[in-house]
Amino acid sequence: MGDSGQLAGFLAVHRTRSLLQLTERLVATILHDNPAYAAGAVVPREDLHDSCRDNIVRVLELLALRVAGDSAPVTGPYFDAARATGSRRAEQGLPLDDVLRSFRVGGRLIWEDLIAQAGPVGMLDGDDLRIVGTELWHVVDDTSAQVAEAYHSTQRLQVRADEQRRAVIWEALLSGRGTDAAFVLEAARVLGLSPHGTVAVAVVDQPTVDRAATARITRRLAARGVASTWQHRSGSQVGVLELTTSDLGASVEVLGGWGVPVGLSSVVGGLAATGSALGEAMLALRTVAPGSPGVALYQERLPEALLLTSPEVADRLVQLWLGPLLDLPAREGETLLETLECWIAAGGSASRTATLVPCHRNTVVNRIRRVVDLTGHELLEGAPPVELSLALRRWRLDQRD
Repeated sequence: MGDSGQLAGFLAVHRTRSLLQLTERLVATILHDNPAYAAGAVVPREDLHDSCRDNIVRVLELLALRVAGDSAPVTGPYFDAARATGSRRAEQGLPLDDVLRSFRVGGRLIWEDLIAQAGPVGMLDGDDLRIVGTELWHVVDDTSAQVAEAYHSTQRLQVRADEQRRAVIWEALLSGRGTDAAFVLEAARVLGLSPHGTVAVAVVDQPTVDRAATARITRRLAARGVASTWQHRSGSQVGVLELTTSDLGASVEVLGGWGVPVGLSSVVGGLAATGSALGEAMLALRTVAPGSPGVALYQERLPEALLLTSPEVADRLVQLWLGPLLDLPAREGETLLETLECWIAAGGSASRTATLVPCHRNTVVNRIRRVVDLTGHELLEGAPPVELSLALRRWRLDQRD
């Protein structure tokens, strides 16, 4: 042919004559070759047909433009069908590879049809075929790129929507909506947990999001039979752990590998109790010195939890039992307080306390007598007073801050 006007005319006639049969052939080929489309549950037949027709129209229009030496901006209407298809298939959950494969199939069918119509009657010579073939695959590539971009853009929107939905579910669950049975079922579905399983809540001191660390801990917990889901909340990483037993040993071991302070609640029954479990985990975390790695179990920090939730009582205990010691010069006061801590841990035994401090037994006795003189509380007869133990725990919590 060799004339650009004649070539453009041929493409225009071809577009008019071939649209219907090309659409039907492409739909049939896709349904035959791709089970994801053939099922019909993901992409309805009418949707597939309309998409094939609209995209064939645009591909043939773009081909005519390129053969004529023109080009269409990717933001223009010539790529509207491609973008609509990419976005819709992402919403439908069809794999992108399957979508792009259908565009390659469409390009092949168009090329075969062009050859079939032009070849036998000599309407296109070798140069024409080379030009049309080259430009056709440029068009298919450009169109496929727009499909992929729209697909990924829609996926990003879906991810953001899913994350927002998860955040809303998390906040509601941890704020006490677990009493709503219907909500618990929805929360379990969104978070991927059993609504009535045995769970515990962990709070990790992690001011910024560290997705890699969270993913690593999630995998390690799963390897130990513990499913978990996590959400960053108010400067901490909060996790709900679904346990196969009431034993927290495996969870403590894995969470300890985080290398930061972690508070872990007691075991509770079902997602309905996660609100109260969160409170336990947060209290447990408050008993750990900032930056000190390790897992604080709520059930092992009950005295500290009691003191933290009753600050006025705790402060009064400190004043009554330790006030005179706190008025001493810092070095002398801390020596007596730390000796008292060891003495409590040793059950009031001066010999065992001497091992813990460490110092001579007589030094321990002299220090305890010094405390008795300062506070007026008798300590050398009977077991160590509970009040003193609580006062020391409160003092230690204050040192944590």
